[in-house]
Amino acid sequence: FLKNGSLRVETAHVMDLEGGTRQNSSKKDSWKTILTLAYQSVGVVYGDLSISPLYVFRSTFGEGIGHSNTNEEIFGVLSLVFWSVTLVPLVKYVFIVLKADDNGEGGTFALYSLLCRHAKVNSLPNCQLADEELSEYKKDGCGSGGGGGVSNDKGFAFRLKSTLEKRKVLQKFLLILALIGTCMVIGDGVLTPALSVFSAISGLELSMSKEHHAYVEVPAACIILIGLFALQHFGTHRVGFLFAPIVIAWLFCISAIGIYNIFFWNPQIYHALCPIYALRFIRKTQTGGWMALGGVLLSITGSEAMFADLGHFSQLSIQIAFTSVVYPSLILAYMGQAAYLSRHHEVEHAYHFGFYVSVPEKLRWPVLVLAVFAAVVGSQAIITGTFSIIKQCSALNCFPRVKVIHTSSKIHGQIYIPEINWLLMLLCLAVTIGFRNTQHLGHASGLAVITVMLVTTCLMSLVIVLCWHQNVLFALAFVLFFGTLESLFFSASLTKFLQGAWVPIALAFVFMTVMYVWHYGTLKKYEFDVQNKVSINWLLGIGPSIGIVRVRGVGLIHTDLVSGIPVIFSHFVTNLPAFHQILVFLCIKHVPVPHVRPEERFLVGRVGPRNFRIYRCIVRYGYRDIHKDDIEFENDLLCSIAEFIRTGSFGLCSNEELEKTEKMTVVGTYSAQTILRSDDNVDNNNVDNNVNSEETSSELKEIKSPQVIQQKKKVRFLVPESPKIDSEAKEELEEVMEAREAGIAYIIGHSYMKAKPGSSTIKKIAINFVYEFLRRNSRAPSFVLGVPHASSLEVGMMYQV
Repeated sequence: FLKNGSLRVETAHVMDLEGGTRQNSSKKDSWKTILTLAYQSVGVVYGDLSISPLYVFRSTFGEGIGHSNTNEEIFGVLSLVFWSVTLVPLVKYVFIVLKADDNGEGGTFALYSLLCRHAKVNSLPNCQLADEELSEYKKDGCGSGGGGGVSNDKGFAFRLKSTLEKRKVLQKFLLILALIGTCMVIGDGVLTPALSVFSAISGLELSMSKEHHAYVEVPAACIILIGLFALQHFGTHRVGFLFAPIVIAWLFCISAIGIYNIFFWNPQIYHALCPIYALRFIRKTQTGGWMALGGVLLSITGSEAMFADLGHFSQLSIQIAFTSVVYPSLILAYMGQAAYLSRHHEVEHAYHFGFYVSVPEKLRWPVLVLAVFAAVVGSQAIITGTFSIIKQCSALNCFPRVKVIHTSSKIHGQIYIPEINWLLMLLCLAVTIGFRNTQHLGHASGLAVITVMLVTTCLMSLVIVLCWHQNVLFALAFVLFFGTLESLFFSASLTKFLQGAWVPIALAFVFMTVMYVWHYGTLKKYEFDVQNKVSINWLLGIGPSIGIVRVRGVGLIHTDLVSGIPVIFSHFVTNLPAFHQILVFLCIKHVPVPHVRPEERFLVGRVGPRNFRIYRCIVRYGYRDIHKDDIEFENDLLCSIAEFIRTGSFGLCSNEELEKTEKMTVVGTYSAQTILRSDDNVDNNNVDNNVNSEETSSELKEIKSPQVIQQKKKVRFLVPESPKIDSEAKEELEEVMEAREAGIAYIIGHSYMKAKPGSSTIKKIAINFVYEFLRRNSRAPSFVLGVPHASSLEVGMMYQV
């Protein structure tokens, strides 16, 4: 029960024991599982990173370098590529960032979620102390850094936490930082498919004349892109079995070609792996070499996918796949290209065509076909990642509600968002037709990628101190080393602003405006609800004066409030002085954890004295959880209320005490002792036999819900005639069942927002135009979408914020 704002879950030890048993029983086949996941991760996670050899050298040498007849510049670029791939994907992501998971989930919002739980910087307004008792709401032992700090460092962490909690400006800065990273991921979802497919198609240059090639390349890329986005609604799981073999075949192909080129053209190319060649290259070329970093940057595009897709796999599986397969294949491919270029100094030919010119002529067509398939797989990964991060943003009130279709019943992360899919397709076609150039597409994609990496570095440094409790010097070393390296790449990308880098900035600005305005409007709406909520004393006093009538049935009032009576209900009662015999204030909210266990899903409590028959039910979801269909959700809701009545029924001493705190109980989704659920096709005789067999221990009274033609499931409440349940609880359960048989009505608020008179011009534009436009064109909440039209009642409200 909730006492003074804190919640104690009695079943925590049982769940830990069960989890430990499952963990011990799975140790036997753990390596088999890990290797299977590692194999699958090659196709899902590394598609984008694996196709980077198609365009890295072409983009780098297109910056005005490589025109000399010596190999110094080729060796220098190879050295830069080698150390970039080694330091960023291997050292930063594989060995450090992957350990900062949020209960197995990764990505920008996972880091932000960790910070929200370890410091009170959460932007979600309806947080409760009870949420901190969730199983996945871990405060210690996050990642690899659990409890490893020194007293001085803990002191610094405490001061940093206090500063973040006191300064609203810093909290907004953290939110904006997370949103910038998210916007750049969306921008990458636009640019990476265009760059990948266009680079794969560029091999046609070697097989046809310039005149014919100009009319084939762009249309072919557009047709492939349209087909790629058109197939998204089938879901990743339909074609997922093809992904890993294609990427593995592609990695084997480029590594084999690389080995051939190394031994055939220049076996001494391994000398270029020494960092001295990179330093000589920068010193010699100076400005040109610094600008060439924008092309070198493309060798690490896709690194963020290792962290973003962590929830589908495991740390060890991703680490094994990268270190044993992906990393050596990429290094051999780059070395092979450099070895070929070191023996072919025809600038207009070799440097212009990049990867395909280093492929033996007899293999060019098969490699071209395989490259197109690999590009499609790499594009698929970033598109799926974009869907996933937009779903997370929407769950945390940072993006307008969109239709989310789960394409797999087994893997929750595989989703499809129609509106976003077609928007990405249109933007992708626009940049492909507009640029018609892999260099400009590379500049745009590079800026988006490096911005996400910088955001990850900044958030990661805070996680090291606040969540891992590590030495502050380690966090400073991390942010200084990787921040400096990525800042060099970022500055080099910014110099290409007019050559394509403006595209991700423009896209990020648009998406950032949409996300921030939506979050701001949602926050202001909630603040209005809190300021205008009414007290229970008002409900007690207004009843006799206006003659409130209680009608049969269950009334569900959807609200965002976790305490108090919403203003929508007062608006409804004063205009129509009647409400149902069983009234439930229903709040569906998301908490900053990936998943909420079914046994911790519902928080149930009373509003007012017991004889009022008014309840509050808070349904908690993680930002990766799936909402159930309306029938199953309705059944779970009624079951949770019945279980609360059976086990947690208590009266309240005074209304003043209730105003200070509402006592609530955690109720699981299923309760075998009180509720029996069955499908319509189950033999009722078997059910009755089971009931009769139980009557030997205690007499049971069965109250069945009426059969509805459209519903395939029904709920049966078994009220035990047992001394453990008092007569008042039995009477209350029977009344709930009578109301359920009479039917359920859904009372939903339909709000309009308007800026207060005297507000600033920016606020008026943001609220009156942008937010209202987004609200009118966004999807209704998932709870509202499942409500039958015949049972719903909308209550209009004007919010002045």
